[in-house]
Amino acid sequence: MDMTYYDHGTPAERWERAQLFFDAKDYAAAARVLGGLVEEVPEQTGPRLLLARAYYHSAQLRRAETELRVLVERDPVEHYARLMLGRTLERQGRHKEAGSHLRIASALAGDFEQV
Repeated sequence: MDMTYYDHGTPAERWERAQLFFDAKDYAAAARVLGGLVEEVPEQTGPRLLLARAYYHSAQLRRAETELRVLVERDPVEHYARLMLGRTLERQGRHKEAGSHLRIASALAGDFEQV
């Protein structure tokens, strides 16, 4: 297997590298690192959520949606994944579908309207 800078090192080293790219707003590079990491440890929420965020910020909205749907399917009460899914759908112009996810995220966060 041909190792590149993006997939070199232990999972912990790649996680750190991905976070550095993300913090530097190099979302495409972060996604390259995270894509391999998510394949290696698909059960972990952190890398998949950061991958979805990297896709979102680099306007790869379909890819972001795919990753977020995996998270929401696996853990329906994952508040931040719901919120990000709603925002991703909004950016795609799918407002009605986004609304349900945003309402659920709001309820999960305890943001209820005071009557």
